[in-house]
Amino acid sequence: MQTHVATAQGSALGMTGGAAPEGAPALPSRISWGAVFAGGVVAVAVGAMLNVLGLAIGATTIDPTTVGDTPSASSFGIAGGIWLLVANLIGLAVGGYVAARLSGTADDTDGVLHGLSVWAIGFLISAVLLGNAAAGAAGGISRMVGSAAQGIGQGAGEAIAAVAPAARGIDPRAVVERLQTGLQTGGDPAAMNSDQRRAEMAQIVGNRISSGSADAGARDRLSQLVAAEYGIPAEEARTRVDRLEAEATRVAQEAETRARAAADAAANSAAIGAYWIFAAMLLGAVAAVFGARTGTRTTVRATDRRLA
Repeated sequence: MQTHVATAQGSALGMTGGAAPEGAPALPSRISWGAVFAGGVVAVAVGAMLNVLGLAIGATTIDPTTVGDTPSASSFGIAGGIWLLVANLIGLAVGGYVAARLSGTADDTDGVLHGLSVWAIGFLISAVLLGNAAAGAAGGISRMVGSAAQGIGQGAGEAIAAVAPAARGIDPRAVVERLQTGLQTGGDPAAMNSDQRRAEMAQIVGNRISSGSADAGARDRLSQLVAAEYGIPAEEARTRVDRLEAEATRVAQEAETRARAAADAAANSAAIGAYWIFAAMLLGAVAAVFGARTGTRTTVRATDRRLA
């Protein structure tokens, strides 16, 4: 570690004197931004280098030819997280050392502040790099989706061209009349045709799903439609409708339970992830400060003028 020597006389001269008069020049800046940026770049580079090394080591552990030799996904995740944390801590410690060393400061507080600045700059650079990588990945996915949509459009065009000759033989008025007849609801179910009964049943079931409940009149009407459509007694039709409604209620309750459980699990995962990110950032700040303290120059004061 480089050592600076100062005399007691020089120190005494620096300590004497009263308050600075008004208009006196301010103290010079005690931070070297060049050293801070250099330390941040070094921290990111060292962390990236170690992460690439960890990726290479992880890839060598994969052996698809032998069953059971490849570690499980959970083991990969734990080992990868630990390696990522250690690599970033080492990178930040090296970056803090570089920044404090290049700044030339001999004050411990200044060295610590340079280390914290490196920690902040390093995380900002990492965030920018990750954002660019995510944007590139999103652009690649959008291009893939566009290509797939273009292929689907071409296939649909070919299918329409193949079906067009057969479609020309269909009478549009007959289709419209059939739709109008099928959409007519109400009246005696026995006097309605199958399309009309099915259309009204679909309407009642749709209202039941959207509202979450069905009144007695809607259930009775649905039972009458089912009895007329399938040629079964009214009691059996009512039993089928009640069974269908009970099944729909059970499925809705299960879906709600699963949705609540999934939301709770997502919230817990987000909280755990946030805590781990906070811990990693805190340890990174400690590592950067440790490296900066190690790189801070030390001043030795001498009382002998000849030693100075």
